[in-house]
Amino acid sequence: MDMTTVGDPGLLDTLQHEVAVFARRAEQTRLGGVGQVRNTMDRAAYLLLNRLDKEGPMGVKALAASMGIDSSTVTRQVAPLVDTGLVKRTSHPEDGRAVVLQLSPRGVARLDEVRLSRRQLMAELTHDWAPEEREQFCTLLTRFNTALSARTTVQGVPATEQPPAS
Repeated sequence: MDMTTVGDPGLLDTLQHEVAVFARRAEQTRLGGVGQVRNTMDRAAYLLLNRLDKEGPMGVKALAASMGIDSSTVTRQVAPLVDTGLVKRTSHPEDGRAVVLQLSPRGVARLDEVRLSRRQLMAELTHDWAPEEREQFCTLLTRFNTALSARTTVQGVPATEQPPAS
């Protein structure tokens, strides 16, 4: 079935345009929060630290798989986080030869600081939204991101290697 004929073409054009505008504005502002913390952590670092915080210590391959990106990308992105003391490498508890990545206490504190700043930004941007509207937007954005992720998985191209939105 040709998916471009499903639904209102004008609505689909508006949707693709608004997604492109969102991607550009999100990258321009980096949605990095407010105050002094604004834009002090890039997207890749935030996503890696957030994943380690939510899922706990793990190896590079497991982290890459859970994020849907290549192991070499994770290795490259984790290096500065280790250098700055936000992530530490430790030996795997069952296999001392394997390396496990985990948040350091400094990494936990830094992630909390950035999350608070970003939470404040989201509150500012949606201050006049009803709680139900925020919840609906989160639901729909999560659904949209899940569909994008599934599409890149099916096509076999990691999301990090997709061409940027224009």
